[in-house]
Amino acid sequence: MPVSVAVSVASPPSLPRVARSPPPPPRHSARVRRRLASCRWVNFSSHPLDSGRFEHLSSRCSITNTDVQYDHVATDDEALSEKSVIEAECPVPVVHLKPEILESDSSSLLTERDFVDNLLTALPVLSVEEQNALAAIPAHPAGLYAMYASCLTGNLVEQLWNFAWPSAIALLHPSLLPVAVMGFIAKLAIIAGGPLVGKLMDSFPRLPAYNFLNTLQAAAQLLSAAMIIRAHSIPSTSASAVILRPWFIVLVLAGAVERLCGIALGVAMERDWVVLLAGVNRPIALAQANAIINRIDLLCEIAGASLFGILLAKYDPVTCLKSAAGLMICSLPVTVFLTWLTNKLSTGVLDRPKSLHNCCKSCNGVTVNENDSIAGVGVDAIKLGWKEYIQQPVLPASLAYVLLYFNVVLAPGSLMTAFLTQRGLNPSVIGGFSGLCAVMGVAATFVSANLVNRLGILKAGAAGLIFQASLLTIAVAVYWSGSLSQQYPLLFFLSLIVLSRLGHMSYDVVGAQILQTGIPSSKANLIGTTEISVASLAESVMLGVAIVVNDSSHFGILAMLSLVSVVGAAWMFCRWLLNPTDEQRSLFAFDFQ
Repeated sequence: MPVSVAVSVASPPSLPRVARSPPPPPRHSARVRRRLASCRWVNFSSHPLDSGRFEHLSSRCSITNTDVQYDHVATDDEALSEKSVIEAECPVPVVHLKPEILESDSSSLLTERDFVDNLLTALPVLSVEEQNALAAIPAHPAGLYAMYASCLTGNLVEQLWNFAWPSAIALLHPSLLPVAVMGFIAKLAIIAGGPLVGKLMDSFPRLPAYNFLNTLQAAAQLLSAAMIIRAHSIPSTSASAVILRPWFIVLVLAGAVERLCGIALGVAMERDWVVLLAGVNRPIALAQANAIINRIDLLCEIAGASLFGILLAKYDPVTCLKSAAGLMICSLPVTVFLTWLTNKLSTGVLDRPKSLHNCCKSCNGVTVNENDSIAGVGVDAIKLGWKEYIQQPVLPASLAYVLLYFNVVLAPGSLMTAFLTQRGLNPSVIGGFSGLCAVMGVAATFVSANLVNRLGILKAGAAGLIFQASLLTIAVAVYWSGSLSQQYPLLFFLSLIVLSRLGHMSYDVVGAQILQTGIPSSKANLIGTTEISVASLAESVMLGVAIVVNDSSHFGILAMLSLVSVVGAAWMFCRWLLNPTDEQRSLFAFDFQ
């Protein structure tokens, strides 16, 4: 019958004490059969117990729920023979329990539950101030600095190329058709190929996948530069004839690959790596890291455009493209080295597996077989990406982020630039408007970290959205008042849009942290690239509406659609914040303290 037995061994002069429940009906002498997973016995000699035999023992063991068999009488000779056999197999001391010991008092029994309770009560508890201080310290600060350097190197080249290729193509022909076709194909590539690339990123180790995409992106950029240089060496033709040339077809395909690689690299860095290096349970440190990454991205955007613009003002396009190609070649080994250094300084944290599924060929419910076609795998990846995106625990925050992409009018961009140009505004004012919007983006990276520190992640996101929606509401009201024909109302209208960028970029930083916290690392790339695909789809829809309603007199309609999207994003996020679920409270426990 089952009997609860416990053994407590301590340093001398204490002796082992054994307790059991009331004795069973007399059948035979008892043999204790242990259930411990360690498969080890403790054997005292069958001779009278003395403290001298325990001088080498200083540990404490506990045996619970042990079955006792009464089907055999154990003699002293059998006990000695068992002892010799066990000692030959186990190098640790062994206890042989004798029947008279089982009659000892059970008052000093140390059960596993008592041991755990005593252990937990002895653990130190941090105060609120100490918890806040710990939340602001990154888990791997040296690795973070190396990642910042890698991000700076890669982003500078990428932003320079994002400005270089449309400028160089625009010099080929005055029509916007070639640039528009390249941009549209790139958006389609992101929408269709984003989930597939994200799934592949989740299926392979971080460092090899990241370095491979870096190399592929650099190769695509070099191929694109070669095609544009080739185009400048042949006579120009009509715009419709340009898009049918072989060099342009290769340029479009290379551009689509380059954009896919850029999106995947950005998602890996911003949704996965920074979480591991800063610490998902350290929200203040993670907010500061996100702010620095966004700051680097914005500064690289300004620096890249300025650098190529200066080169283009002094030299011919072919020379500028060759200089850009040389910068791409030089930056690739630097980026790879900094990536290795990031993992080295963070004690190999980037080598951690994302999930147990990554150890086999099957990942996230999709099995990759050698006989599967690329199209079949791509369709399965898109389906899986949409499924995981809809089922993510922070879906309202992601949808709010996507809704902001519908705002293509009340923001710096091509449509706003065209509208202001047709209004007869001075080009220097238009340039100053775009520059101030970029400055607000940099300022938002500082504000967002303070908001997270003061309000928490969720309330900081709500504050950014509400601030943007309020200012854009006033801006649309100023537009519909009909006073934009005058200079001061127009400048006030633009000032409101500039200030609204502070709220927009604040949510961009905070929203990224919300998604980092709520999405597991095993699905970060898949869900992140799917989200970018959805956002690209939203932006394409609004651009399509702008193509249909292409007259500047209909700018008010586009402004109202943009405002509705921003207000809808704020409403959706605040509704999610005011009705938290248990899962939401678990993920953002720091906010609900």
